[in-house]
Amino acid sequence: MKVAVLVIDMLNDFVTGALKCERATRIIPNIKRLVETAREKGVPVIYTNDTHLHAVDKEFQVWKQHAVSGTWGAQVVDELKPAEKDYVIHKRRYSAFFATDLDLLLRELNVDTLILTGLVTNVCVQHTAADAFFRGYKVIVLRDCVEAVNEETHTTALEYMKTFYGCTVTTLSDALTLLGQT
Repeated sequence: MKVAVLVIDMLNDFVTGALKCERATRIIPNIKRLVETAREKGVPVIYTNDTHLHAVDKEFQVWKQHAVSGTWGAQVVDELKPAEKDYVIHKRRYSAFFATDLDLLLRELNVDTLILTGLVTNVCVQHTAADAFFRGYKVIVLRDCVEAVNEETHTTALEYMKTFYGCTVTTLSDALTLLGQT
């Protein structure tokens, strides 16, 4: 098994900005611990960041303008900034796979298992999990490293990913144990 950690949309606009998720700040310390451990163990860390084009992006028909390329809102929160050897994938839709080179990168890294973290559980995390499943990856979602706007939405999305994509839904503690074995 070759693992990679995905940090999905831990951006200023989702943590404190235009589309603020009130519950986002509580997962930052957990993601930080996971990312630091992954780096120590040589496990790839990949940031998948919403990066929209000003005024033309189709998502702006559903959501107000957010994570516009080149703005503060599209930057990863300070506590989780990518390190020099981390990878950054820019995306314009919910799934980190849609119209990006994430799948190519994962295959070049010989990754077969993804640990998903970030925002929000029922949108970008869930759509990324779906596309990972469709491409044959094993998916692990850390319930204490992803978050949604409320508990019901969060738990419903976790159950959905577990039921329909075969995701392993677990905790940071289990992920740290897994990384210790790599």
